[in-house]
Amino acid sequence: MKMPWTMYLYFGRRALMAIAASFIICMALAFVIDFVELLRRTGSREVPFTTVLSMGLLRLPSISEKMMPFAVLFGSMWAFLQLSRTNEFVVARASGVSAWQFLAPAVALALIIGTGAVAVYNPLAAAMVSRFEALESKYVRGRTSLLAVSDSGLWLRQADENGQSVIHALGVTNQGIELRDVIIFLYNNDDEFIARIDADNAELGDGQWKISNAQVATPGERRALHETYLLPTSLTLERVQESFASPDTLSFWELPEFIETAQEAGFSALRYELHWHQLASRPFLMAAMVLIAACFSLRLTRLGGIGQLIVAGIISGFFLYFFTDVTLALGARGVMPVVLAAWSPAFISAMLGGALIFHQEDG
Repeated sequence: MKMPWTMYLYFGRRALMAIAASFIICMALAFVIDFVELLRRTGSREVPFTTVLSMGLLRLPSISEKMMPFAVLFGSMWAFLQLSRTNEFVVARASGVSAWQFLAPAVALALIIGTGAVAVYNPLAAAMVSRFEALESKYVRGRTSLLAVSDSGLWLRQADENGQSVIHALGVTNQGIELRDVIIFLYNNDDEFIARIDADNAELGDGQWKISNAQVATPGERRALHETYLLPTSLTLERVQESFASPDTLSFWELPEFIETAQEAGFSALRYELHWHQLASRPFLMAAMVLIAACFSLRLTRLGGIGQLIVAGIISGFFLYFFTDVTLALGARGVMPVVLAAWSPAFISAMLGGALIFHQEDG
């Protein structure tokens, strides 16, 4: 039997209301936990309460974005259990409607929500978390970002008790240890220009930059040539790599260009590629969450065991979270291909959910 559009809209509306309520609850819990953590981290620093509050609000969209699949899971379970408890699914089955038909509105809704989250909500969350990280660097870490990568090359800033240096390089090798076609601007503690260094390359060592074929130009003096010039630094390879923009600060639409720029500069863009594919797979992961929810909530309430099924559904959600973290960690380390690491949670969840529903409904 073909299900009327009225029933499609009814089941879809019930699922939407439950998912929205679940998402709001998840956002409230996430904000409280994150805000308490921010208060702990800023407790030893003189940070205004309003600044801490704004930091919590700025990071909330990014956190809630990661919780959307689980909001869809719990919201769908809630909606399906309510429809089962009121025997509306029983009536639908009696009229000739299959389980796949009354699941279709929720699956379509999950795909729409996931697409909107990636295309619209993600750029907003990325912009806000970028502002959050700027405030975090200023008030919590006590230092700002050191590194910027653009089409014109790499820009790096370092500072110590003698002043600061701004380094520009057209390319890098060894993930930031060696710089090519280097220009360094030296400033004192009063931000007054001291000298400029032009060199073929510079290598980051233990507490110093080893600069080869350096030409040092100082105001009022002749240019000096140095086969090897040593510039003290407090930078380490770890600090340089940590200064890269977090993948969360780049929107789904900005990531491809950033990946290309980072690769041209000589840096690995593996974690950015992984993040892009993870975002691209999110609508399908949300649709898979509806199927997983249906496995644990389509059982008739008169048969009992609903409590155990709800607990099993919650446990499956946490297991999926753990599985996703494992695959992403393997992908980030290059152990697993990026596409497989990012897409496998969605497809495995969909296949398991579909198989269980086939078993329940068709024997």
